[in-house]
Amino acid sequence: QVQLVESGGGLVQPGGSLRLSCEASGQFFSVNVMGWYRQAPGKERELVADITSGGMTNYADSMKGRFTISRDNQNNTMYLQMNSLKPEDTAVYYCHGDVRRYSWIGAMRVWGKGTQVTVSS
Repeated sequence: QVQLVESGGGLVQPGGSLRLSCEASGQFFSVNVMGWYRQAPGKERELVADITSGGMTNYADSMKGRFTISRDNQNNTMYLQMNSLKPEDTAVYYCHGDVRRYSWIGAMRVWGKGTQVTVSS
């Protein structure tokens, strides 16, 4: 069974920084695109950023310049460095990985359970 586990969330003051991690574990052939989404109370889940196994990145416009996504393919771990945090960044942050269990099977999206980020003074 493949699992993605997020860590690094917490409470931070406006203008502060946090680094989220997402580790994929279990038996699988490869992880293609990995990404972060977030969901604030009463709002729909929205894309934060994603990254291919080759390192190509994509960001939502509101995150550009403040957030940086990266990954360590050897350790199947993805990161999200969040700087200049604002109260409106408060949300549950979810990671996903497009996982190929075997080389002859297409990728399946696997989600983590989420980590809470709260930006407040």
